[in-house]
Amino acid sequence: MPSPDLTRRHSAIVHDGADRAPNRSMLRAVGFQDADFQKTIVGVASTWSMLTPCNMHIDALAREAGAGADAAGGKSVIFGTITVADGISMGTLGMRYSLVSREVIADSIETVCGAEGFDGLVAIGGCDKNMPGCVMAMARLNRPSVFVYGGTILPGVHPETHEDCDIVSVFEAVGRHAAGKLDDTGLRTIEACSIPGAGSCGGMYTANTMASAIEALGMSLPNSASQLAVSEEKKADCRRAGEAVVALARAGIRPRDIMTKKAFENAITTVIALGGSTNAVLHLLAIAHTAGVRLGIDDFTRIGRRVPVLGDLKPSGRYGMAHVSRIGGLTPLLKMLLDAGLLHGGCLTVTGRTVAENLRDVPPYPADQDVIRPLASPLKRDSHIRILYGNLAPGGAVAKISGQEGVRFAGRAIVFESEETALKAILDGRVKAGHVIVVRNEGPVGGPGMREMLAPTSAVMGKGLGPVVALITDGRFSGGSHGFVVGHITPEAATGGPIAVIRNGDRITIDAEQSRITLELPPKELKARLKAWRPKPARAARGVLAKYARLVASASEGAVTDKYLGR
Repeated sequence: MPSPDLTRRHSAIVHDGADRAPNRSMLRAVGFQDADFQKTIVGVASTWSMLTPCNMHIDALAREAGAGADAAGGKSVIFGTITVADGISMGTLGMRYSLVSREVIADSIETVCGAEGFDGLVAIGGCDKNMPGCVMAMARLNRPSVFVYGGTILPGVHPETHEDCDIVSVFEAVGRHAAGKLDDTGLRTIEACSIPGAGSCGGMYTANTMASAIEALGMSLPNSASQLAVSEEKKADCRRAGEAVVALARAGIRPRDIMTKKAFENAITTVIALGGSTNAVLHLLAIAHTAGVRLGIDDFTRIGRRVPVLGDLKPSGRYGMAHVSRIGGLTPLLKMLLDAGLLHGGCLTVTGRTVAENLRDVPPYPADQDVIRPLASPLKRDSHIRILYGNLAPGGAVAKISGQEGVRFAGRAIVFESEETALKAILDGRVKAGHVIVVRNEGPVGGPGMREMLAPTSAVMGKGLGPVVALITDGRFSGGSHGFVVGHITPEAATGGPIAVIRNGDRITIDAEQSRITLELPPKELKARLKAWRPKPARAARGVLAKYARLVASASEGAVTDKYLGR
């Protein structure tokens, strides 16, 4: 009979009894001893690979997490899942697999934990999509779990200017090169110095944004989001995570006890305060869906009205996450927000304590730092993430408006059916001041896979067009994108949304103050164009992209693949 021990709720089914001798026999070959079959089994999901610097060190971190679980009286089992390198696939057809990989990662972790009867889970992620993928798996499984961020990279240093540089520096250098502002040698220099070693992209791009959101959600230990990838602090974070999962199993605390609506509000608040990536909208909606929490895009507007932007962080600001680490990490910011009544202090976390209890003794940032602004003098008094509606996006769209771009843009459309054609036109000089670049058929269904537009937005900035050009798309943006950009336009072109019928020269108005995006056409003309629209043939007929396109929900629903399985 399976053990009544609730810390072995799942493993007992696999390990206990005479009829499970074959199961135990297999496990002895991978290192189990007699005593291990009576322990809480902790799966350690490692996203290690040599595909990307974000994940190249995670094998060692997984062993630290396993050691922590073992020392706490559990038995760890390390297993792998995939990652893809967004920065490498960016601007190519390979980027279509990026958002798809989030679902594959969640599916794979769920599959392994479900099949092997793990009682708890530590998952260590380091690149954009494996992070929400890990937490989505935790929400589905609802077994005691802790997420560990693999950590941020150190900035590169330009050998001549001695300025900090990172992956976005390289993308923007491509635009400067095309504009004749940077020669081949200068481009090679930036390429060679910007990525110095292990860790996730260093600005407040998607990886650091999601790490911060997950910590604020309560699913990571304090300051996991702001530690350097290569540091003793990160090793200790992993060991404590292993210990924490065993403690959570003993206390009977599971992810859905932690991931409540108020916890998601804490995560959104933190993303806004840091000036984080628009991808957080997509990923938090997806995690909430898997956790059974009702969260919608309008929640970002509601919360954004009262939360200021405090982080002077890249891409719009001056600093990276390494600078946040040096001044005390994320927790002093969370304490500021809590003391101002902007966080829900009663939310439970993976420490077994509440947010308020975790933050009680956290000291403030040093008085002389200027990385995180005080609440009295924010960079922006409300959110930089704007949810727009209008006849061009009746299902919503997501804009990233830091304030540096202004709050309103009106111009004439220049239309492209893919990212590649848009990028070529920008680099060739066909995009001019006053243009609204329209990149369509890049949505979840149409891509398929909803590619990020970092290459075109970086080319715009590198060419010096940032103040005079806007870009809208049914695709999405990297956390490294900045400028007057609007993504996630819903419905997308592939499903007959109004973006599908924009023509060159049409006037488009984006108004962040009124939260509107408008195609300036008479209603009868727009209706006639939509009636005449016909869908394009699917870009993928077989394999993972075809399955994704068939199952995926809209961007405004988090682009999850299990929402409409009964349709």
